[in-house]
Amino acid sequence: MRSLRLLSLLFLVFLPLFTTVTQAGTLVKLTTTKGVIVVELNDKKAPLTVQNFLTYVDKGYYNNTVFHRVIKGFMIQGGGFDRKYRRKRTRARVRNESNNGLSNRRGTLAMARMQDPDSAAAQFFINQADNSNLDYPRYGGYTVFGRVTQGLDVVDAIAAAPTSTRHYMRDVPTEDIILQRAERLKP
Repeated sequence: MRSLRLLSLLFLVFLPLFTTVTQAGTLVKLTTTKGVIVVELNDKKAPLTVQNFLTYVDKGYYNNTVFHRVIKGFMIQGGGFDRKYRRKRTRARVRNESNNGLSNRRGTLAMARMQDPDSAAAQFFINQADNSNLDYPRYGGYTVFGRVTQGLDVVDAIAAAPTSTRHYMRDVPTEDIILQRAERLKP
């Protein structure tokens, strides 16, 4: 009996050493004309990219921008153009962090970029399908830095929108889909 109590006491004393508390990443709410999407950012795996994205969020940069590239079964892309499809000015480019073990799976948030792997600035995309072909090392990879925790149905609704060539771009929704507001959620 005494040894059972001692064993129980030791268990309670050492339990905290063997348990890990997982701290959730920063949550960002994206309010669109199709509904709300909430994303959780992974600042441990992509710290520079998350810091860059949150700077844009905190400054209101993404408010009243459009989802300008939508491809059903692939992804939805936004963060680069205002409601009149004028390109928005960006901050300095962020270093590519695609070699972080995160994969471009359905529902993940990643940085859009040009051909140069280190050319991401403000534009982002949400994978509507599993797109591991965008992972590192292929073409330098596209940095995944978060995941959708709420509103994947909204992502699907945006991806299902009819598109055409407009404003000198392909795959533009025929009816504007606006990112009305991007904001941090309080923990």
